[in-house]
Parts: sequence; structure tokens; C-alpha cells
Amino acid sequence: MIFKFAAIAASTSLLCASALAQNLAIQNATLFDGETVRENATLVIRDGTVVAWADADQLPSGLETIDAEGAWVTPGIFSAFSQIGIVEVGAEDSTNDTSAGQSGFGAALDLSDGFNPRATSIDITRIEGVTRMAVAPSLGASLFGGQGFIATTTGEPGSVIDRRAFTFINLGEAGASVSGGSRPAAWATLRAAFGDARAFPTRYLAHSEGDALGRMDAEAFTRAARGDQLMLIAVSRESDIREVISLKKTMSNLQIVLVGAQEGWMAADELAEANIPVIIDPYDNLPSSFAQLGATQQNAARLIDAGVTTAFAHLDSSSHQARLVLQSAGNAVGSGVDHTDALRAITSVPAEIFGIDGAGRLTAGGLGDLVIWDGDPLEVRSAPVRIFIDGVEQPLESRQTKLRDRYLTIDESERPSAYKR
Repeated sequence: MIFKFAAIAASTSLLCASALAQNLAIQNATLFDGETVRENATLVIRDGTVVAWADADQLPSGLETIDAEGAWVTPGIFSAFSQIGIVEVGAEDSTNDTSAGQSGFGAALDLSDGFNPRATSIDITRIEGVTRMAVAPSLGASLFGGQGFIATTTGEPGSVIDRRAFTFINLGEAGASVSGGSRPAAWATLRAAFGDARAFPTRYLAHSEGDALGRMDAEAFTRAARGDQLMLIAVSRESDIREVISLKKTMSNLQIVLVGAQEGWMAADELAEANIPVIIDPYDNLPSSFAQLGATQQNAARLIDAGVTTAFAHLDSSSHQARLVLQSAGNAVGSGVDHTDALRAITSVPAEIFGIDGAGRLTAGGLGDLVIWDGDPLEVRSAPVRIFIDGVEQPLESRQTKLRDRYLTIDESERPSAYKR
């Protein structure tokens, strides 16, 4: 699709991430605003924020105007679970800061300390339309993976917007393996950790060890244990999910979010009643372990139909694959999820789960994170044509696209000498 850029402040050059936010109006858009879809809509961004605007109102001067010609415009995609920027090459330990299996610390590990905003995976992720991301640790030496964070995909220093946004805990099979070898041992460890954190600092005045946590881990877990911080719990099996629901009933102030939940559909009504959100991969439909024997492509549809707050993520351990959340959402539509619900699950719902005000929505007061697409965002052949974060236009290039462009049309005489025979 060809876009008409009739700019009052005419410029089609990309702005660097440190530039001021643009003032722009997008007209004739198929606009998904984070909740509903509107045809022939107008969207106005001023100083990086969405301004309330009726589609028929006359536009003020001083705006770059974009005729979308019916193209889809959505909020920037929010990756609800990823490891972008903390691992460059998964098989190369020196570039992998996702876990610390030999460390004596768990909950105290702050993943943002290892974040590299220049990691190549960030550009790769951004050009697919992802503008914000939750970055989480992997399984370490204990139940507690550490503290995850929220960042934008600008690739610039200062792009972490919420350090220590959540505590990540592994339960089920993974938790059992690092807690003595059984689920009862994992739950005993978790309950002891709650006791340590809730008794902090009194329990640690005379020494540095609690029943389950050292002083620094107890201090780090205190916010989550008292209900003041999100607690992401990785769990798959129905029985484990029901144990977490029981925990929430016992400690109703906890802010629990389940990650994985491959058998979540089997406890969907109870999850909805307990108000426990889930982050799932809709395409995670194979019984890859005994904890996932009930995995099905219908998981997403059944959870959403039951009223469970459901966000989508591509739960692949490779940092370069978080961008595939759009394909996961498209697959969910093919398995019965409403198209609009699928868009919510990768925009407004994760923003709501992580409490990022204004993200995931293109309504008055929303952040100026938006993507203009050349087709349906959930179609595998569609791609962004323009991306904005906080109203600042982002480059549509990565290391791979630069290499492609460099060598695609290179003249034989211009080949580097290393390529001459």
C-alpha cells in the first residue's frame, strides 16, 4: 500500500530515538485502539501522547499528516514475556545473563543490571512492531529467578522504564528440580520464603539467614510477599495451577500472574474467580512434558471465554524469537480466539497486567506507541511500514536488513577483497 505523506512539517526521514516526539495525525485508518476497531478513523499524537479527537474534526496546523488509506493502525505490540537484551547468543555463556545457576542469590538478582540496549535482538524485535517488553530471567539455582523489568525497544540507553517490575518464580517440575527434587519440597520452600520475607528485617537482625532465604533475597522478595509487586509464577500442570489458586485464596493480597499455564483451561473458571491473569503461548499445544499432557490449541480460547485476563507471548527461550508473538496471536485466531481479543492479548492486556499506564492503547492520554501496517497485523505476511515509540519514529532496520541491503545489489567490482577468487 502506498501512503501519502502530506506533511505540514514535511519530512519523511526517520528521527533518532533521542529526538523530540512528533506531532502527527493519521487519517483514514483502520484503527485498533486497544479495545475496539474503527474504520476511517483519525488519530492525533501531540508531544508523544494521544489526543482526544473526533474523526470528523478539522485538524489543527503544525501536524505531519499521514493518509493511511485504510491501513491498520494499532498500539505498539507489548511482549509480555521475553529475554530480549539479556542474551545475545543462547549457546555462548559469556553473552547469556538470563540465569545464575552458580550464584548464592535468587530473588535478589536484578536482571536489569545485565540489560544491553544495543543487543541485536532488540532491533530484530522492534521492526516486527514490538515497542515494549517484559524481560524475565530463566531458572537459576533456586525457585527464584530474580527481578524482571520492563523496557522499550528503542535500543537507547535509558530504555528500561521499570526496574524490578516483578519477581519471577518457577514452580511445578522446574521448581521441584531445584528444591530437593519434589513438588512438596518446592512448596515448603516457597512457604518458608514467604515467612522470611514477611518477617524482614526483624528475623535478620541477629544473623543473615532465614528458613529459606538469605538477607538480601528476603529483602528483595518482601514487596511481592506483601502484595506490593507482581509475582510471575511459571507453572504448567492443572494440579499445580490449583495449588497457586489456593495460595491466592490464603493470601488474597498477592498479585499473582501465571506464565505458561498449558493446562490452564482445565481450571479456567477458578482462575477467573480468583482474578489471576495468565501469560500463555497459544501455540504451545504439544505435551512436551508430563506437566503438559493436557496442552491444546484451544487453551487460549477457553481461558478468554471463561473471563481470565489472558496475554500472549512467544515462550521460546531464544531472545530473537519474542517477535513471533504476532504469529502466536494469529494462530490463536485460527483456533477460535476472536480477532479483537487476540489483538488485545498483545497490546492492552499485557500493559494492564504490568501496570504501564497509557501503554497498549490509542485513546486519549495513551502513550504514542503505534504501528502502521501494510496488512492485517495478525497475518504472517504483514509487516510494519512505520513505527513510533512515545511519538518518536523508529528506524525499520536491523543488522540483518543492513547486511541484506549491502550485498543484495553490490557490484562485482565493489566486493571486498576477501571475496575475490
